[in-house]
Amino acid sequence: MKYSGFYKLSIEERLKKIEISDGEKKTITDSGALSMEHADKMIENVIGTIHIPLGIAPNFIINGKEYVAPMAVEEASVVAAAAKAAKQTLPEGFTADADSPVMIGQMLLAGIEPADAVKKIEENREGIMALAKEKMKHLEEYGCGVIEFRPKIIDDMVVINFHVNVGEAQGANMVNSALEGIAPLIEEKTGGTAAMKIISNLATERKARATAVWKKEVVGEQVIEAVLRGIKFAKLDIYRAATHNKGIMNGIDAVAVATGNDWRSVEAGAHAYAAMNGYKPLTDYYKKDGNLVGAIELPLAVATVGPAVNSSPTAKIAMKIAGIKSSGELAMLMACVGLANNFAALSALGTVGIQKGHMKLHARTIASQAGAKGKQVDEVAKILANEKQFDVNYAKKILEGMK
Repeated sequence: MKYSGFYKLSIEERLKKIEISDGEKKTITDSGALSMEHADKMIENVIGTIHIPLGIAPNFIINGKEYVAPMAVEEASVVAAAAKAAKQTLPEGFTADADSPVMIGQMLLAGIEPADAVKKIEENREGIMALAKEKMKHLEEYGCGVIEFRPKIIDDMVVINFHVNVGEAQGANMVNSALEGIAPLIEEKTGGTAAMKIISNLATERKARATAVWKKEVVGEQVIEAVLRGIKFAKLDIYRAATHNKGIMNGIDAVAVATGNDWRSVEAGAHAYAAMNGYKPLTDYYKKDGNLVGAIELPLAVATVGPAVNSSPTAKIAMKIAGIKSSGELAMLMACVGLANNFAALSALGTVGIQKGHMKLHARTIASQAGAKGKQVDEVAKILANEKQFDVNYAKKILEGMK
């Protein structure tokens, strides 16, 4: 495979293997990829930009196609764990699928008698759908449009859930604009007030799923039993389930950030989905023919187009590195990365402990903080790991000894 032994290479050697730019002679290493002028147009009160490490996790074979997962994250071991867990699924890799990109937009009607309002909405269904089509006509060529709407009564209010195909976009601006365009007609026909018009981040119509098999001869019986014990713990205890799902989102968020996607929306949807029937883990595992089968399902409203994706040259390059062509493909990759990170965490927790590998990698950060340069970083990190002393002051003493 192209990325075999990638972690052993120098930064320069890694970049030669990638050989991708955004078409504007900006490379993945341009620390000034987001200019101050550009940043000032994105948010308010800009005083600078901030950078976090961007790495890649290779070894992801999904539905027979090879992918590389770009991951932007500041936490040590997340990238390495994803890559290792993915490698352990080879040569078969992962099987994944994603739903059509349908988002739910909600319109809240107030100041009306609920049952009467619902009746009037249904009587005017044809006209409402015609207006919805008109409001999104300019997006029809991209496959976008309102598919249906469903009114429901909540206490003394009426909520109308609009199901909208948003194509390659995340959908928030598209859905919110469509609802605001439709609202006047609904107010006219019902006599109510459209008090709120907003997308829902619980994208239950836009889920992604992935499965993988970790064979007994590859990972060993001890790891399989550890993972099965770990998933049982997460299913039975909400305190464990929260951290279990956080480990999944370590990988998913990292891909979202790398590709310019709204990781806050992804987080909100994932945890709301986990809590729909009492907070539960987003993954499951079971034994089949002596091997371990892992599965994940969660809503993933992600985009390959849009203001955030298009405004970041680095995000566009990351998308090219990944080999992503559609939002569904990106959702499948993210689901697989989440499953891989979860498997890695459970297997470590149930055997050697989570800190052994994590702190070994974190030792390099500590060495750098202590002032180590070049080859000194790895030399100091090795001593810290061997002696299990992960402390900046101790690292400084090691450096002094080297001098």
